[in-house]
Amino acid sequence: MPQFPKPYADVVARLRVPSGFLIVAVFAWFSNPTRASLLVGAPISVLGLTLRAWAAGCLAKDRELATGGPYAYTRNPLYIGTLLVAAGLVLAARSVLLGALFAAVFALVYLPVIQNEEQHLRRLFPEYAAYAARVPALWPRLTPAAKGPNPFRMALYLKNQEFQAGVGFAAGMLLLIWKSLG
Repeated sequence: MPQFPKPYADVVARLRVPSGFLIVAVFAWFSNPTRASLLVGAPISVLGLTLRAWAAGCLAKDRELATGGPYAYTRNPLYIGTLLVAAGLVLAARSVLLGALFAAVFALVYLPVIQNEEQHLRRLFPEYAAYAARVPALWPRLTPAAKGPNPFRMALYLKNQEFQAGVGFAAGMLLLIWKSLG
């Protein structure tokens, strides 16, 4: 994974959510969905949402290092889930421009955010270095590194407000369905 200067990573971490509103506007303008593209893209996005939900339900932020559940396969299942949701939406939207935009956002925004989060976790949890040596950052392992102490807990899913990703996805799909009908 490329290394980004800390000041840049800090700035994009703060701009990640506000820039999302601009991306939604671009998404709405440049999407050109069809029934077939919706049938291809939606399941990929749902797979990403499912991964995000599983990860959020295993994540007690800043209290314990998540090494179980999806974190036994990859250190960043939430971001892989985000990538799958975006890929599904791009396929459903049928827009090469949106694909390029989402790829650029992932590379220029999410990768530096991941870098910042990893630095934070290394400071917070001394055992993070050993975990990072066993579990890849993004490309998942085929087998779990080890069974971790992080079972899915609905209370964590709700505390992490992961349901908001589902609401955003539903809004995006409704927009695409509406555009495909017109």
